[in-house]
Amino acid sequence: MPTQTQSPTTKIERGITKVWDQSAINDDPTLPLIDRVLAARDLTDDQSTKDFLNPSLAGLHNPSLIPDLDKAAQRILDAIQNDEPIVIFGDYDVDGVTASAILVHMIEVLSPNTKVSTYIPHRIEEGYGLNCEAIQSLASNGAKVIITVDCGITAIEPAQTAKELGVDLIITDHHNPPEALDDMPSAYAVVHPRRPDSNYPFGELCGAGVAYKLAWRLATLHCQSDKVSTKLRTTLVDLLALASLGSIADVVPLIDENRVITKFGLSRLQSSPFVGLRALIEASDLGPGKVDTEAVGFRLAPRLNAIGRLGHAGEALELLTSARGQRARDLAQQLSSLNEQRRATEQRILRHAEQLAIEAGMTSDDTRAIVLAHEDWHPGVVGIVCSRLVDRYARPTILMQIKDGVCKGSARSIDGFSIHAALESCADHLTSFGGHDMAAGLACDQSNFASFAQALTDHTNSILNPEDLVQTIRIDAIASVNELDASAITTLEQLAPFGAGNPRVRILIRNARINGRPEPFGKTGAHLSLRIGDADNNQSIIRVVGWNWWKKARDISPGSMIDLVVEPKLSRWKDRISVEPILCDLRVSEL
Repeated sequence: MPTQTQSPTTKIERGITKVWDQSAINDDPTLPLIDRVLAARDLTDDQSTKDFLNPSLAGLHNPSLIPDLDKAAQRILDAIQNDEPIVIFGDYDVDGVTASAILVHMIEVLSPNTKVSTYIPHRIEEGYGLNCEAIQSLASNGAKVIITVDCGITAIEPAQTAKELGVDLIITDHHNPPEALDDMPSAYAVVHPRRPDSNYPFGELCGAGVAYKLAWRLATLHCQSDKVSTKLRTTLVDLLALASLGSIADVVPLIDENRVITKFGLSRLQSSPFVGLRALIEASDLGPGKVDTEAVGFRLAPRLNAIGRLGHAGEALELLTSARGQRARDLAQQLSSLNEQRRATEQRILRHAEQLAIEAGMTSDDTRAIVLAHEDWHPGVVGIVCSRLVDRYARPTILMQIKDGVCKGSARSIDGFSIHAALESCADHLTSFGGHDMAAGLACDQSNFASFAQALTDHTNSILNPEDLVQTIRIDAIASVNELDASAITTLEQLAPFGAGNPRVRILIRNARINGRPEPFGKTGAHLSLRIGDADNNQSIIRVVGWNWWKKARDISPGSMIDLVVEPKLSRWKDRISVEPILCDLRVSEL
C-alpha cells in the first residue's frame, strides 16, 4: 500500500491586492536570512555572490566589443582633429538628455575648442527620433558628423538623407533593433549592443550606457592606451553619475554592468562637478546621503522629464552641460515648477482615461488591453498615465492624443508581454512606432484608430489570459518578525541599488499578531501604521508602514493574526535607527 505524501507547499497565494509568488523561496531554516534571499536570486556560488555584493569598475565590459563602436569613436576623433562641426542628436527623455550630456562633456574635455552642438527634437512638434527635416537643417548649417543617442536604430530614411547630403551619421541606440542586418539604417556606423551581429556580453544598456561606452573608447583611443590620463579618468568616473540617471530613469535591469554603472554613479551624484546637476539635487530637496534609486526615480528624473513633456528638453540638457551660477539655479527651479504642472495634468488625464476605460469594458477580463485616444490629452504626459493604468489594472495600455486628424501617443506593458511586438503585429494600421518590450511611442491616422485599437486588443487577448492580469509580488524569503532586526536589514541593504531586474527585497511574515490598534497617519490620514510581533515568540514588536493603506486595513482588529509581505527597511532619524518595514500586501491569517 503506497504511503501518503504531503501536498507541496503552495507557491502562489493571494493577498488583499496582489498575488504572492513564492516560487523562488529557499525554505532552508538553517540558512541566515541574507543567504536565503541570495538563493532566491540565483546567487548561490561564492564568486557570483561576491561579484554582486561588491561591484567593481573592472566589471564593465570592453566597449570595443560593441559593433561599430571603434569605427564611430575614430570618426569622432578625426572630426575633432580636422575641426569638423559635430552635432549630437538626442532624445527628449532623461535617457536621451543624459546620453547627450555624456558625449558633450567628453568631447569638450578632449578638445575644448571643438565645434560641438546639440539637437533635441520637440516632443510635440517633431515627435520621437531622427527625422529627415532635422538632418537637412543641420547639414545646411555645416554639420559633417551627426551622432544620435538613444534613437536612430529604425531611421532608414533619415540615414539615407544624411548619406545623400555627405553627412557621416553615427547611430548609437539601445531600442529594439531590426532582426536582420540588411534592415538596419545605412549609416556610417550603427552602435548597438544588440545588433543582429553583436557578440557583446550584455545587451541591456540604456542609451546613456551606450553613450558612456563610446565616451570611454574616445578617451582610450585619444590616449592610444587603455590607461588614460588622470583628467580623462576623472571625467569618466564623473560621467557615471549621468549614466546612472539614464539607467534608472529608463528602467533597464540593474544587473551586470548596469549595476556597476548605477552603484558608482549614484555615489558621484552629490559631489558631481556638473553645477547644474548639483542645482537640480538641491531644488529636489535631497540632503546629503539621500540620493538613491528611489530619489532618482521619483525626484530627479521626473523633473528632467517634465520640461521635455511640457516645454523643450533642450533646457534640461543645458542644465546638465553648460549652465552655471544663477542660470543653473533658475533652470533647476523651472524644472521643479514644470514638474508640479505635469503632476496636475497627469491626474486630470488619469481620472478621465480611467473613466473611459471602465465605460468601454477595457478593465474587465474580456478585454485585456486599454487603448484610448482623446483630443484633450497632452501628448507629453500620456506615457506617465499609461504607467499608472498599468499599475492599477495590470494590462498593456496605449493612450493617444488626437490632433489634426492624427493620433500620437505612448504605450506601456506588463512583464512578459512585448508591446513592441504587439505594435509590429498591427503595423498596417500605424504610420510609425518604435521602442522596446516595455514601452513604445506610436502614431496613426485618426481614421485608422478604431481598427488599430481592435487589432491590438485582439492580439493582446490571444496572448494574455485573465489570470495574467494581476499584480504579482515576487517573494524572496519567509521570515519571522524577530529575524528582521537592524543587523539583518543592514546586510540586506548590500543588495542595493534596487530597481528593474534587482527589486527591493520582499519578505513574507506568517502569523504575525497585531499589537494594539491599526492607526492612520499623514496629512489626510491615508497611511497605515501597524505594530506587529511573532505570535509564538513575541520578543520584538516592530512598526510596519503602509502607504495609502488605511482604507484597506483599518477594520483589522487588535490581536488579529495576519500574513503580510514587507520590504525590510530601517528608519534613520538623527542618531536613532529603528526597524520600519514597508507594507506591500497583507491578509488575515487562515489558522
